[in-house]
Amino acid sequence: MSVPPTSRPLPSSATRSTPRAGPSSATATAPASPKVQSAPLRQRQFVFLLLNQFTFLSFAAAIEPLRIANRMSGQPLYRWTLISENGQDATCSNGTTVRVNGGLGEISRDDVVIVCAGIDVRTNTTQPVVNWLRKVARKGSVIGGLCTAAHTLAEAGLLENRRATIHWENRDGFLEEFTDTDLTKSVFVIDGNRLTAAGGTASIDLVLTLIADDHGKDLANAVADQLIYTTIRTDRDIQRLSIPTRIGVRHPRLSRVIERMEQSIEEPVSPAELAEEVGMSTRQLERLFRRYLNRSPKRYYMELRLARARNLLMQTELSVINVALACGFASPSHFSKCYRAQYGTTPYRERGTHGLEDELGAEPGLDEDDSLLDDLD
Repeated sequence: MSVPPTSRPLPSSATRSTPRAGPSSATATAPASPKVQSAPLRQRQFVFLLLNQFTFLSFAAAIEPLRIANRMSGQPLYRWTLISENGQDATCSNGTTVRVNGGLGEISRDDVVIVCAGIDVRTNTTQPVVNWLRKVARKGSVIGGLCTAAHTLAEAGLLENRRATIHWENRDGFLEEFTDTDLTKSVFVIDGNRLTAAGGTASIDLVLTLIADDHGKDLANAVADQLIYTTIRTDRDIQRLSIPTRIGVRHPRLSRVIERMEQSIEEPVSPAELAEEVGMSTRQLERLFRRYLNRSPKRYYMELRLARARNLLMQTELSVINVALACGFASPSHFSKCYRAQYGTTPYRERGTHGLEDELGAEPGLDEDDSLLDDLD
């Protein structure tokens, strides 16, 4: 399947000029409802760099508001072009092929560059891409990243001492690798001339904010209406559902304990301490978890730590020992046993490498051997 771009090739000169009245084609396709009339200050050019295995949803959620803004205003407020590293068609994570206008080349300082990434961002952040982004940054251009592309921007050194965001699933790996970035949990972040959005529909919120800044809230709201997007989120909104919504239980003390667990992965807190913090006995806490989550606090905590470990193994180049330490395991062999019980493989095999833990043989599952949970005593 091929999705052709709907823009002209990159211009040879700056594009921030006052546009002429909208073309007749834009007027002909305008909706029956009254258009929002805006007095455009400039016409902005967006350059979307599509990395291999980029997420189609976050890309579409960024480009469609631009198209609709043009349609609702009746004027070509925005233009865009699509590029890839080598100028060849880009393939996104769902297998769809997108036709691009060209490869990495010269752009205007006034162009807004948006990097679109997705699966396996480490592999797809190649040196030519990094070098090109650094060159663009030296011009002072606005550069953004959608979904996992904050990793690409950080790899190029463009997020040093900046606020940024990334998809929550990639947060753990990013924090381990890029300690000089102030990583938030927001749906999007605008820090000077750096833009990041967490992926999915967060791109809509980012672009609607840019449209509102350029041409006013009325136009942004009109675009949101066309998208059937009822609430425009701000950079103060966080990505993930609340803990009660995620676990399907609205119990204040249970939510507080789980939040504390999620914040204390590297240095786990004992059930006794957790219970004391919320004014309960350890036995009461045990009953609370079994009633609502059908597992003990220790088991739930272990699952959180192992999920974090799996993210780090898949997304970073940290050694297995360092992953174990980052997730609160003092013993690599104990970490390997717990990991194998949960996922049916060892951390080394997950990485495609081999270690001494592979000689341990099959271990019982977590549901069969609570001794694997004893590191919280």
